[in-house]
Amino acid sequence: MRRKIPSTQSLICFEAAARHESYTRAAQELALTQSAVSRQITALEDFLGIALFRRTRHGVALTPAGADYARQIARQLDTMERDTLDAMARQGQGGSLQLAAVPTFATRWLIPRLPDFAEKHPDITVHIETRTRPFLFNDTPFDAAIYAGTAAQTANWAGTKSTVLIEEDVIPVCSPALLAGRKPLSPAAIARMPLLQQSTRPDGWRQWFDAQNVDAPRAHSGPRYELFSMIAIAAAHGLGVALMPTLAIQKELARGELVIACDRPLRGERSYYLVTPAVDDERPALTLFRAWLVAQARATDSQPASARSPSRPAPPSRST
Repeated sequence: MRRKIPSTQSLICFEAAARHESYTRAAQELALTQSAVSRQITALEDFLGIALFRRTRHGVALTPAGADYARQIARQLDTMERDTLDAMARQGQGGSLQLAAVPTFATRWLIPRLPDFAEKHPDITVHIETRTRPFLFNDTPFDAAIYAGTAAQTANWAGTKSTVLIEEDVIPVCSPALLAGRKPLSPAAIARMPLLQQSTRPDGWRQWFDAQNVDAPRAHSGPRYELFSMIAIAAAHGLGVALMPTLAIQKELARGELVIACDRPLRGERSYYLVTPAVDDERPALTLFRAWLVAQARATDSQPASARSPSRPAPPSRST
């Protein structure tokens, strides 16, 4: 059956004209005449049976229907262009994956391990963009997402299925200078030190002190930072003690920029998940990536915190 789709040329002309709200600037961008752009948009309006632009004293402006259609078409043209570039790059082989990921996990854990995936599956390209909140897969080009959250938050992500990768352990760390040669401190001693806070986890220190049965009136006090990367730098420069996920600070620990201030890790409420659309016909490239990712996560989870760097040989995967 013939698809109800207008010509690609008319969509390209419309997208450019909608972005500029000008036929003239669209024509300049596309190396066409203004009349050619106008004809393409008129043909598109006839095809749709709606007006996409209205005439103004200064040129043209999108109608409400045109503005809505422009948003949809721009996204679809971006996807078509990306898929075309992928096909050209692959020369007919393999595939690609569009992955959304939380930035800390992507930069500190996933990307350093991707050379192993590339070696095992050289015909699959993994593209990564950062996303921190749930989204509708149908409205994006993403094949999967790596999400940090609780089991309840993941279960409430509509139209998806999830695989838990790594449960998040947090531990107090600081600059070696802040310890001044002392051994790792007791939880009570940590309570008397300057505490670095993460703005998105305001109760992090309170939960840690409660787990240690320590009274800490200043658990919510201290400078606040939004990202773990900011807190790690602040701690390395001696501004205070940070409560950090162990997987996020392996390089700093290995280089000696950070040391464990109190060897009392706490398993937090959050975990890292691979989230995918709840469909039956999963793409082969995604199936391979899922299997590789789960194996990497199991190997990481079976290691002690001090040995979770991808540069170290991975132990055998833990049985489940």
